[in-house]
Amino acid sequence: MELTNEFEVAVPIETAWVVLTDVERIAPCLPGAQLREVEGDEYRGAVKIKVGPITTSYDGALRFSELDESSHRAVLKAEGRETRGQGNVSAVITATMSSTATGTKVTVDTDLSITGKVAQFGRGVLADVSSKLLDQFVTNLEATVLVPDSVHPPEGASPLDGSHDEVASPPSAAPDSHQSASEQPQTPGVVDNSASDEGDSGTGVEATATSAIRRIDSDPVEPVDLLDVAGASLARRLLKPVAVAGTLVFVALRFTRRHRR
Repeated sequence: MELTNEFEVAVPIETAWVVLTDVERIAPCLPGAQLREVEGDEYRGAVKIKVGPITTSYDGALRFSELDESSHRAVLKAEGRETRGQGNVSAVITATMSSTATGTKVTVDTDLSITGKVAQFGRGVLADVSSKLLDQFVTNLEATVLVPDSVHPPEGASPLDGSHDEVASPPSAAPDSHQSASEQPQTPGVVDNSASDEGDSGTGVEATATSAIRRIDSDPVEPVDLLDVAGASLARRLLKPVAVAGTLVFVALRFTRRHRR
């Protein structure tokens, strides 16, 4: 199904581009979402939702398939799977930014494919949910990431510090072969998967480092309650089959009583 949403943020388009393409900074602003690790240009985490007492969690990953700063257009591909169920979700999300008199307008087009329990709610409910979740996301952005002291990176840091571009880039230089392994500088927060193979070759040359998985230290998140987010439309969707069943029972009882007479 196709979903389209829009929102505005009160910052220049250059700032909006840097912030909104930085997955690590904006992930905590999305209700129910938790970023857990990064490997190369892939971000992995979970999204938790619930309908009343029933909670569903999706484990998944996303990555940018396109980042065009000149046209301020970003395309993400995301996939997820229910941790306790057969449901799957995949989405291609295209975000396009344009300048306005007061800041930046962001148009989000989502090509969504979903199976399992959540799919039964239909396009109308899912469109309502996505719109309201996006509103909450923007509110959280403005209260945290887009406050004046948080918009600009620390002095001396790259404007895209912590962003997709930094995560995806390879190491800037090879280690000095004259330094021992214990003297090599280590990147904080990154698991070092490289290893020395002196015993095999006798040359003392280090083996090529494999892709490192960087764990994200974040607190557990509360699931998004769809009844709270889209209560009216979701309630109508849930009550409709109940009403139909009730009507059928009522008709059956009336029919039975007439024939008994």
